[in-house]
Amino acid sequence: MREHVESVELRGALLRLRRTTGLPVVFGGLLHEGRALRIAELNGAVTPALRGLAISAGSGLGGKCLALSRPCAVTDYPSARHITHEYDGPVTAEGLRSVIAVPVVVRRKVRGVLYGALRESLPIGERVFDAAVAAARDVEQALAVGDEVRSLLAPEPQGPPSGPSWEEVRQAYGELRGLVPRVADPDLRERLLAVCGRLETASGATGTAPGVTLTSREKDILAAVASGATNATAAARLGLRPETVKGYLRAAMRKLGAHTRTEAVAAARRAGLLP
Repeated sequence: MREHVESVELRGALLRLRRTTGLPVVFGGLLHEGRALRIAELNGAVTPALRGLAISAGSGLGGKCLALSRPCAVTDYPSARHITHEYDGPVTAEGLRSVIAVPVVVRRKVRGVLYGALRESLPIGERVFDAAVAAARDVEQALAVGDEVRSLLAPEPQGPPSGPSWEEVRQAYGELRGLVPRVADPDLRERLLAVCGRLETASGATGTAPGVTLTSREKDILAAVASGATNATAAARLGLRPETVKGYLRAAMRKLGAHTRTEAVAAARRAGLLP
């Protein structure tokens, strides 16, 4: 499940990179625990030469990128002097000449490499370089979100109960609601929403506002407000504009019969709509 989600994110980033730059070939792979990086996603390739290729740190352009944890590029791969040439066979078979490799780094750890390539010996322009770095940042953010989600969903370790306070439960709920809109995989998003639903009813609230229902976005906004976020902070967290946040908040307040943000949060909790 995890590797499938990460592959979807990588594939999407590579597709966007090719579309925005016009590069004829883009490819890449991610590191998984205990395994070497392998080229798993290709777009624009005309041969299977690169698929499944295992990249070792320090070897070739990608290996240099892995070892240095920074972007690397060559204008003519077969004759480049500053890389080793273990992978000349597959690279030549695909007809690649000018290549850029950009690392995917999460919490100072390289988690993968994205490549873009030309079939001509031409310099990699600044626009292409910036787009490749941006694509890697997209994958980094997706992996970081995935890590956080797995951390929040992980079962508690065995041992004496630590007795988390109810405020900690509410904090976890707010973090989950903030992550949901950023998760691309629909199955994982549904799992997160199901966890949020269990937390919403965990307080044992009897529901003093029968018939009141909030949309998913309205709950996202109220969860952010409950954590102390301003409209601007909630907007940045959820990828919305501040004006949009205000609109959702006004709608939630109207449904709950509340006149202030604080009243809205309290009413939603009494109704069992927030933990």
